[in-house]
Amino acid sequence: MLQEKFEVVQAMFHGFDYQSYYSAKASERLTALSGGVDHICGLDPGDPESAKRRYMEAMTSLNKAAGIALHLEGARKYRDELGFFQAVQRNIQKYTVRSSGKTDTELNAAIRQIVSGAITSDSVLDVFGAAGLKRPDISVLSDEFLETVKKSRHKNLQVELLKKLIKDEIKTQRERNVVQARRFSEMLEQTLIRYQNRTIEAAQVIVELIDMAREMRDAPKRGETLGLNEDELAFYDALADHGNVKQVMSDDVLAEIAHDLVTVIRRSVTIDWTQKEAVRADMRRKVKRLLRKHGYPPDKREDAVETVIEQAERVAKHWVSSTTA
Repeated sequence: MLQEKFEVVQAMFHGFDYQSYYSAKASERLTALSGGVDHICGLDPGDPESAKRRYMEAMTSLNKAAGIALHLEGARKYRDELGFFQAVQRNIQKYTVRSSGKTDTELNAAIRQIVSGAITSDSVLDVFGAAGLKRPDISVLSDEFLETVKKSRHKNLQVELLKKLIKDEIKTQRERNVVQARRFSEMLEQTLIRYQNRTIEAAQVIVELIDMAREMRDAPKRGETLGLNEDELAFYDALADHGNVKQVMSDDVLAEIAHDLVTVIRRSVTIDWTQKEAVRADMRRKVKRLLRKHGYPPDKREDAVETVIEQAERVAKHWVSSTTA
């Protein structure tokens, strides 16, 4: 049974030479390891998630068989290659598959540092370096890091890395700016659908994801031009996200409304306001009154109120915690 399960996984690496994984040089082992992850991610260019899933399922079967039979004399010949297969499995689990057993802190650390498990007892191998990417100094979305991504030869690995990083950033943004998070989530989904449908190649996906990462990184800087802080900018986006509002109203007026919204909502927020319908209704009345006062388009007003309340629910917990701390 072990041989059968082994051959299934071995066949998935057909055409990929991983002999350098057994080299005494750490750099060569790293190259083989990252190349192995890249190879598995590229087994089905139209559906990388399916390729990873098939590999993980095959490894589950192989590991079970190995646990039963690997101690036997005839099974020793499989040990070295099994070690490589398991190393690839660990790396796929670490930074391309979200495990329910990991906390958000652990996931963020894994995503941002991307380190593999130790191949030898005295070394921890860095997949960033193995993929030809410089480790970012401060942010994985720095220009220096994003430029190095373009130069790496492991295209499938790059796509998976960027996709994971952007999804992580979207999750972070969702807690502070619902409109921007929604916008970038839709952009990412559209790009990945085109990639899965094979209308664009991995190289073009990488370019689009890099552009998206840069835009995400620079989005908060818009507040400096408008004279808004982070919270005010989020409410500005909530107001501007409806039809042709930006063509009807000036940025200065929308910025003024956003500033007033933050002031009004901050005064009304309590720890449990989202559970009290009377408090929520009062909040809605105040928002409507404020929009009417500033001449916000009547036909867009109801939708804007819903978005503003949604935004308020996201940031209120941060406001309450900072007040009670």
